[in-house]
Amino acid sequence: MAANKTPDSQTDHSTKSALDRREFLVATTGIAALTTGCATTADGVSTANRRSDRRTTPPYDSIRDWVAALDEHGLLLRIAEIDQDNYEATGLVFRMNDYYGPYRSPGLLFEKIKMGGEWYDGPVLGNMQMHFHTDSIAFGLETEPLEYYDSYREVKDLMKETLAGNKGRYPEIPPNVVARDQAPCKEVTLEGDDIDLTKFGFMQTNPHDDGRYVNTASIFTSDPEIGYNFGTYRCALRGPRKLGFNPEPNQTGYNMMMRAKERGEKTAPITLVLGQDPIVWMISGTKVALRFGNMPADELAIAGGFRGKALDVVKSDTNDMLIPAHAELIIEGEVPLDDDAMEPEGPFGEMFGYMGAAKETNFVINVKRVTHRKNPWLMNAFTGMGRGMLTAPMDALYEVFLKRTIPNIVEFQIPQYAMGVAIMSIDKQAAGEGMKAGNAIAKSNPIAKVVIVLDKDVNILDPVEVIAAIGARWQPYPASKIFEDTNGLFTDPSQVEFERTSKIVIDATRQLPGEGGKEDFPKSNRQYLSDEAPQVWDIVDEKFGALIKNWKRV
Repeated sequence: MAANKTPDSQTDHSTKSALDRREFLVATTGIAALTTGCATTADGVSTANRRSDRRTTPPYDSIRDWVAALDEHGLLLRIAEIDQDNYEATGLVFRMNDYYGPYRSPGLLFEKIKMGGEWYDGPVLGNMQMHFHTDSIAFGLETEPLEYYDSYREVKDLMKETLAGNKGRYPEIPPNVVARDQAPCKEVTLEGDDIDLTKFGFMQTNPHDDGRYVNTASIFTSDPEIGYNFGTYRCALRGPRKLGFNPEPNQTGYNMMMRAKERGEKTAPITLVLGQDPIVWMISGTKVALRFGNMPADELAIAGGFRGKALDVVKSDTNDMLIPAHAELIIEGEVPLDDDAMEPEGPFGEMFGYMGAAKETNFVINVKRVTHRKNPWLMNAFTGMGRGMLTAPMDALYEVFLKRTIPNIVEFQIPQYAMGVAIMSIDKQAAGEGMKAGNAIAKSNPIAKVVIVLDKDVNILDPVEVIAAIGARWQPYPASKIFEDTNGLFTDPSQVEFERTSKIVIDATRQLPGEGGKEDFPKSNRQYLSDEAPQVWDIVDEKFGALIKNWKRV
């Protein structure tokens, strides 16, 4: 089955299947239509090969459209009531990971959620982009049961084609500004004492968190030189009209706050957008919107490029920032910049799966206005418990840029289930290439504390294959290198000194004689099967493929 295939064991049959799906992808997804010249309708979906078995197709204007698409693909679990006073939602996410693994859990929709002894009306959403198939769904790729890896790579291939045809950038379509009365996020307006953020379904995810958090906002900030930006930062719920605000040093939001403070400004305007469409949410949590030189990245235009259709935006009520018009909830306010306005914040469960540090002083947000859809849908991030957003566009961007310094790179991944680990496969041709590639990653990427380099026949998306290859092919000496003190990521719980870490490169490629390896490294049993009985894959797929796919795990 393709889900277990490695690149060297792919058959002609599987290649044809992959090409059939690639043709479908190029015909239907917005970004593909933008770069290949396919005709599109007003909603940005290609007129060729339009899917007839789905009611909801990309681009998805709202999170409600996205939830409908997940439901139609069998990737939504609806739960009538969840008691978060007992942390049932958090326990459920952990338990689903136990059963299904880090990339195969469905999205969650809670109709009602209990917190602090009170019941809140939902929906409250979670796991909206955890499943590997969500990348395919977001860009119009038909999914097949168990074909996780092939489908994910097809999305990456499309992203690479797009970057190659657009000078190494993702394409842009400028946003479409709509009038306030045409923006769903402005249906209801709250000001003054009518604002009470505690009445919305923001949850405390972990019992050790610093209370309830707004943790899925795309936070819009601005700077006269940098331009506009949006990113995702944790915000502690401090009261009806106050939030804690945690942009980390060197993040764009933090830099903008400090630049405003240096200019002598007393406050900085800010807008929080919640209940975003899947593309805006992805951009908010990744670095797919790259800056080139001093030119700011137009993230709203990049969102339009990914969608193949302009993003509808509306001006914030209290500042000049444009925001997605189809969002669910908008929080507008200002950040006081005086030192005496700072307050303690944290701890909070972070992406490594451990508690992020409590801060003695951190920014706060004073809320001035709230607007929202009627009965807004909110999303919670179960941070550190699985994949939080679409990752194929970011992985593709990494691979394109790494190709410049590592020409024989095959694939690269920073797995969301093991933050701090970077995994790469290469087409190794000569002694020393594995260690050279691993050193390049360790020196340039702060999150890459453990760098694992593998041969091209290893499926790096499958943690079982990765561990098996390390066990069978790696000799700790001499195929390792330790960096005693180098740059690290601030959320790493093992760091003693802030943003400083040691690192290790593990060269788990087959070692050649020139680097201390055997004259002839043995083939795997599977490779012997592929070489000496290649017909087996077609035979098994034809005779038993449906039986295997339809068997329900017990």
